[in-house]
Amino acid sequence: RSGRSGCPHRASLNARTAPPAAIKVLLFIFIPFAHFDKKQYLCPVMRKTLNIKGKIVSLDKPIVMAILNMTPDSFYDGGATYTAQAIVNAAKQALEAGATILDIGGCSTRPNSVAVSAEEEWQRLDTALGAIRYAFPDAILSVDTFRSALAQRAVEAYGVQIINDVQGEDGGLLTANCNVPYVLTHNQPLADKYTLTDMITFFAKRIDALQAKGVKDIILDPGFGFGKTVEENYAVLRNLAYLQVLELPILVGVSRKSMIYKPLGITPQEALNGTTALHMLALQGGAKILRVHDVKAAVETIKLYNLCHSM
Repeated sequence: RSGRSGCPHRASLNARTAPPAAIKVLLFIFIPFAHFDKKQYLCPVMRKTLNIKGKIVSLDKPIVMAILNMTPDSFYDGGATYTAQAIVNAAKQALEAGATILDIGGCSTRPNSVAVSAEEEWQRLDTALGAIRYAFPDAILSVDTFRSALAQRAVEAYGVQIINDVQGEDGGLLTANCNVPYVLTHNQPLADKYTLTDMITFFAKRIDALQAKGVKDIILDPGFGFGKTVEENYAVLRNLAYLQVLELPILVGVSRKSMIYKPLGITPQEALNGTTALHMLALQGGAKILRVHDVKAAVETIKLYNLCHSM
């Protein structure tokens, strides 16, 4: 837990202009494993704020992103918020429970789901975003989509402040144009389950490309459940702290996913206890944003984590 002054290797990473992400990856790969812990050796200083349309959101303490799906087929809450009034009620409950961000989705990304047309997805988003923005004009809204055109439309029509792109490929130029934070998701299998080197390389290439295009605020999502086996998901969680080498906020979305309910032989509806357990592990690994279905439980987990680390 070395501070800046106590880290003998901080000088190489603490220049006035931070080195490109690709350089950080080279340092990470070629520092030998023996005799020390890489996590401590690299002494990363994670970015602790997000600039959301001129509003500075602190990440000194972890925050909660609430999942609000305007879909009939999501794996956990499909159909529960499929009307304008229902999603406004869900947004109100999430905000009152302590959510900082509302993440709105109009197309399910669960495994084996069938993507709806862009027109159908926009109709859902239009209904949800319009209703929530009218009811809560100051709420921080994120749009969860893999379609750049829809993300841009959401930003322009409803002032959406964050783009959550599960594909992690083509949203960068769009986000630079929109001047909003961008959630970059890893959606591939793991080749390296022990240090996440391939994931870090994946992120580094895209971070450098995004920053070159002018994207200022990038959030990293390791993509639990996206292209990964249960074993690979737990390898990511176990080694999550290695992602801090990239010095960007980490978002974790494990809420009620199959990596919890399949090993336990239960349903998504019964997976809150397991979700809470993994949330605490994610916080210990450096997560700054928890993307969740159950806001109250996540907020309480963060409060206990903060209490533990304030002593």
